[in-house]
Amino acid sequence: MCDEHTAADNDRVAGGITRRGFTAAAAATGMLAILPSPANAAAVKGRDVTIKTGDGTADAYFVAPTSGRHPAVLVWPDIMGLRPAFRQMADRLAQSGYAVLTVNQFHRSTKAPFLKPGQSFDQPEVRAMIMPWREPLTPAAITADAKTFAAFLDAQPEVDVRRGIGSTGYCMGGPFVFRTAAALPGRVRAGGSFHGAGLVADGADSPHKLVPQMQGRYLLAIAENDDARAPTDKETLRSAFAAAKVPAEIEVYAGAMHGWCPPDSRVYNAAQADRAWDRLLKTFAAL
Repeated sequence: MCDEHTAADNDRVAGGITRRGFTAAAAATGMLAILPSPANAAAVKGRDVTIKTGDGTADAYFVAPTSGRHPAVLVWPDIMGLRPAFRQMADRLAQSGYAVLTVNQFHRSTKAPFLKPGQSFDQPEVRAMIMPWREPLTPAAITADAKTFAAFLDAQPEVDVRRGIGSTGYCMGGPFVFRTAAALPGRVRAGGSFHGAGLVADGADSPHKLVPQMQGRYLLAIAENDDARAPTDKETLRSAFAAAKVPAEIEVYAGAMHGWCPPDSRVYNAAQADRAWDRLLKTFAAL
């Protein structure tokens, strides 16, 4: 959804204090909820990287366990981009045994991070800044980026190229998972969309119409208020995956609002975010 209507929905639900006690005041000062480390967490090491693309240089964050080779994961952040919350999420995924690349999807327009403490998408001035950066992100551009980022991952010594690539996307990144999987069938073997925006649309390039080109296993975690605004989307998605014989777990997360997964979200829902994370790890077992 990723628009002023969703922001208003979230504001009404939050009412100044988000679910599970993560306060708007904390979000305004740039604080993060601390994510739990997995049991038997691997030691990890991260680094900032730059990746040459067909449209310039993309900035990104790469993190992996300090020893061995591991399945690769490409992460598409939400509309507020690559920032400390997504670095923390990448580290947590790497601790579970993955080599993780989290990208700045807006690299054609700006470097990350681009938000100051206290800024968020529910502020009109922030939306006015970000929305023009979405225009270059055409389906063709995302497909090209996905191929470039996957090639970068496969060139890293920490990546086990014999294993499949996974991809996750949050908010606007949800459809990017579909485009990544469709662009790299066979190579991408699992994916997760969390409060994905615009997975079902009327146009010929709607993400759900890419499902027949996808392989592997997928998790689609839907926010309660997103489902309320588009209640038939989940059934359209279920039908698309079933027709293509592509396994998918598609669920509306009760009480979870659009944007509930990142730990700096003002509607962060720790219990439901942890449940979605657990389902992601089970989905990625297919890699």
